[in-house]
Amino acid sequence: MKRNYKFVVIVAMLVAAPCTAAFAQSAPPTYQADPSVYKLIFEDQNFRVITGTWAPGVTDKPHSHPVASVAYALTDCTLQVTSADGKTVTITPKAGGVTAVPITASHTGHNIGPAECRTVFVERK
Repeated sequence: MKRNYKFVVIVAMLVAAPCTAAFAQSAPPTYQADPSVYKLIFEDQNFRVITGTWAPGVTDKPHSHPVASVAYALTDCTLQVTSADGKTVTITPKAGGVTAVPITASHTGHNIGPAECRTVFVERK
């Protein structure tokens, strides 16, 4: 299984304060914050599966990841991630890459590349 440790480190760097589920809820979770980017495609008592699709130039609305999840990149792309305090990092998910996403406070993602960016998130409830 391929892991993108750089992505995990970058996301962890964006979270300046101690990260708990309560802290991460300073913004709504992905699929509630921006239904134009995030779609809830499956949910039961154990799991939630969400797709994220950013067209070139799209910035999603501020959102959080209140529970740890796994992200599976469907496409190669370039996203600029901006935390609530204005810190930015650029990430480059690669198609087929799998990444653990920690609990993450409010942030946005902006597709700065020329191609659509598509990711599937799997959250354990």
